[in-house]
Amino acid sequence: MHAPESAAEMPTTVIRPPSGWQLINFAELWHFRDLLYFLAWRDVKVRYKQTVLGVAWAVLQPALMMAIFYLIFYVVADTYGDEKPVPYPIFVLSALLPWTFFATSIVNAGNSVIGSERLITKIYFPRLAVPFATVGAAIVDFLVAMPLLLIVFASYGRGFGWNALWLPIIFALLVMSAAGVGAMLAALNVAYRDFRYIIPFLVQLWMYATPTIYFDLDLTSNPDSKYGWIKQLLPLNPMTGLIASFRAALLDQPIPWPMLGFSALMALVFFLAGCFYFRRVEDSFADVI
Repeated sequence: MHAPESAAEMPTTVIRPPSGWQLINFAELWHFRDLLYFLAWRDVKVRYKQTVLGVAWAVLQPALMMAIFYLIFYVVADTYGDEKPVPYPIFVLSALLPWTFFATSIVNAGNSVIGSERLITKIYFPRLAVPFATVGAAIVDFLVAMPLLLIVFASYGRGFGWNALWLPIIFALLVMSAAGVGAMLAALNVAYRDFRYIIPFLVQLWMYATPTIYFDLDLTSNPDSKYGWIKQLLPLNPMTGLIASFRAALLDQPIPWPMLGFSALMALVFFLAGCFYFRRVEDSFADVI
C-alpha cells in the first residue's frame, strides 16, 4: 500500500467568485431547474398559507380592479360609451389580467433576494433562480385567474378567434419583461433598501402610464380624438404594446404590430439589462444582505 500524500503535496483548489460583467449562465440555471421549481412552488404556498380564501385571491384581485374601473370609468365618468363593440368588463379585464401578472412579478421579484437571506448566505446556487422563481409563481396566479376571463367572455356570448394563437408569444414577452425588471429591482433592493418603498409606487405609476387599461378603444386608432396627442407617446411605454396586443389577440382585433415590435425589443433589453446587472452585483449579496 502507498502512504497517503502529505498535506504539502496535495493540490490546492481555490474557488473565487466571478467578477465584472458576467453572461447569463443558462446551462447552470437548467442544471438547477429542480431548485427553480421548488422555489416557485414555495412562493405559491407561502403566499396563500393561512389565508381564508387561498388561491382565490389570484382571481379576486383582477375581479375587484375590474369592478373599480367599471364603476369609475363606465358608470361615473362615462368615458367608454355604449356604442363600443366590446363590453367594458371584457375590455378592461383583458388588459388587467396581463398587467396584474406583470405587477405581481416585479413586486415579488424585487423583494425576493431580501426574503431569501438565509438561503443565499448558506449555500451556493445560481442567484437568478430567486427572482425567476417569483415570476414562475406569478404565472401560476395568472393561470388560476384565467377562468375568470373565460366566465366573463361566456356571460357576454363571446368567443375567441384565430388571433388567440398569438397569446403564448405575447405572454412569453411579458414573462421576459417581468423577469428582467424583477432581477434589476431585486439587485437594487439589496444595495439600496429604499427600493422597498419605491417599487410599489413604481408599479402604481406604471399602471397609470399604460393607457390601454383605462382609455377607450379610439385612443390607439383615432388620431383626431381629444387624446390624439397621447398616441404619439404611447409606444415609449413598452407595456402599452404588450398589453394592447394581448387584448387585441383575445378580442380577435387587429394586432398593433409596430407597437408590439417595439415592445418585443424593449422586453429583450429589459431582460438582458436586468440579468447582466444582477450578475454584476450578485457576488456581494451574501455580504450586504
